[in-house]
Amino acid sequence: MMTIPQQDSQVHITFIGGGNMGRALISGLLANGFEANQLSVIEANANTGLALQSDFGVQIIGALDQIAFNFSLNNVVVIAIKPQNFSKVAKDLNAKLKKAGSHGPLILSIAAGIRIKDMSRWLDHTRCVRAMPNTPALVGKGITGLYADSSVSSADKTLAEAICQAVGQTVWVNEEKLMDAVTAVSGSGPAYVFAFLEALQSSGEKLGLDAGTARQLAYATLEGATQLAHNSEEHAGVLRERVTSKGGTTAAALETLKQLDWHATLEKAVKSANQRSNEMGDELGQS
Repeated sequence: MMTIPQQDSQVHITFIGGGNMGRALISGLLANGFEANQLSVIEANANTGLALQSDFGVQIIGALDQIAFNFSLNNVVVIAIKPQNFSKVAKDLNAKLKKAGSHGPLILSIAAGIRIKDMSRWLDHTRCVRAMPNTPALVGKGITGLYADSSVSSADKTLAEAICQAVGQTVWVNEEKLMDAVTAVSGSGPAYVFAFLEALQSSGEKLGLDAGTARQLAYATLEGATQLAHNSEEHAGVLRERVTSKGGTTAAALETLKQLDWHATLEKAVKSANQRSNEMGDELGQS
């Protein structure tokens, strides 16, 4: 993981939203050397706010209109809310940014589907980075896709990247439309994996294994195979061929999957997610 630039009192991060992803980022930042007094959270839910304060010692702000930026610091605002609420929050934040002038904060949005042009329009602010994390961030194993237009400085891109690396890996895309592909592959991807695990465990149970044993076999197999692939320089197709003996059990199973055209089915599923991500961007940008 990358060391956060200017990781001292000169960087202050304000989270708008303290839900699961906000909590994961806060935990990751603190684990990577950030201090609690460098983090603030705007959270309307009192119980959520109290839990964050108790667990992490961060400052809790009850409402957006109570925020007061210290413009002598390098401020970052992480917008971690439901995309349906983004435009209203951004418009409310707009007035706060106007007071900042040229010292306005870096905006890092992790709200799915919100495009840079719409974000910038609602905020009247161009220092914006778009991010698409995924739920394994909750255990520090996430991967986040990032996009920023050419107006964003390399220092800001490095800072945004480092914040996201507090919960896992990062990748940059050079065209914003590719964020839909990121959403389809990695943003929605954990659900595909969970569905596979569900089916693999169920198959074991139907063959006579008890639920606990079937679960252990399925989960450990996925974890081990993924780690093996990570540690290998070979393409996944080569690894698949190496464990597939002609006329053996694996070959029989893969032949059935081939007959069911599972590869094309998965590609169609990911394409559907990509299309829906694009549609959501259109819908959300109409506010």
